Amino acid sequence: MWLGTNVSFPKIDGYSYHRPEQPNSVVAAPAPTDLLILVAVVVVAGGVNGVAGFGFALVGTAALATVVDRPATAVVVMILPVLAVNLSLVRELSTAELRRCAVRFGPLVAAALVGTLTGLVGLDRLPAGPLRVALGLLSLGFVAARQQAVALPGRAVVGVRSVGESGAAMAGVGFVSGLLFGGTNVGVQFVAYLRSRSLSHAMFVGVVAMVFLGLNAVRVGAAGLLGLYPSTAVVLASLAAAVPALAGVAVGRRLRPQVSEAWRRRLVLGLLLVVGVRLVTSGL
Repeated sequence: MWLGTNVSFPKIDGYSYHRPEQPNSVVAAPAPTDLLILVAVVVVAGGVNGVAGFGFALVGTAALATVVDRPATAVVVMILPVLAVNLSLVRELSTAELRRCAVRFGPLVAAALVGTLTGLVGLDRLPAGPLRVALGLLSLGFVAARQQAVALPGRAVVGVRSVGESGAAMAGVGFVSGLLFGGTNVGVQFVAYLRSRSLSHAMFVGVVAMVFLGLNAVRVGAAGLLGLYPSTAVVLASLAAAVPALAGVAVGRRLRPQVSEAWRRRLVLGLLLVVGVRLVTSGL
């Protein structure tokens, strides 16, 4: 695909790296089929996020990583759409609620920011195969932690259920979660931790959006400074993908009152199960 491919460089350590001849150089316009794939991915991911209140980054990045040459490109392409989606969702909280949440979860966000930047710095150094497998395993791990058909030992740990709200606990969860988020766009640890805080669904949606909005706002500039966008075409694609992503969220939000919690779970877990298996098998 055009995403992530431009000028081929010699193989290094068995992996072929693709870089433009100059940073942000203009490349050929993407094929219509490539644009359709990207639009379909962000619309579906947006719909999932609108219904469930989370899942856009995980579903979108994992799905896109199955069709692009380099999964690292899928990560950076999704940064701007993730930013736009969370900007729309965070408006579900009032200013007073945002202020209270910012104070309550301040250590979590601060540590997550450090971890996110660390993960972003290491993103371009990860070979495609292992990164694809890591994305798949994170997706399948989330499915295992959230499914209710089989009782799994240690699920409380996987779901971060036993962690409290002390500054040290939130800092630990924030840094590790941010590290994974920076390198993969997967923030399931944030979701699991905030789920464990007994928030209302509306409050949960708003707080998740607040956390990811802050992290992605920083990541947009950091990705540019680190040269993680392979070309101008990838930047434009990321920017353009925000529009259908917001459309998907709007549709999902309208459907949310008609969809039960059980069906929300089945929707998210079913998609992640299929995508996770595909990523692991292709990465191996």
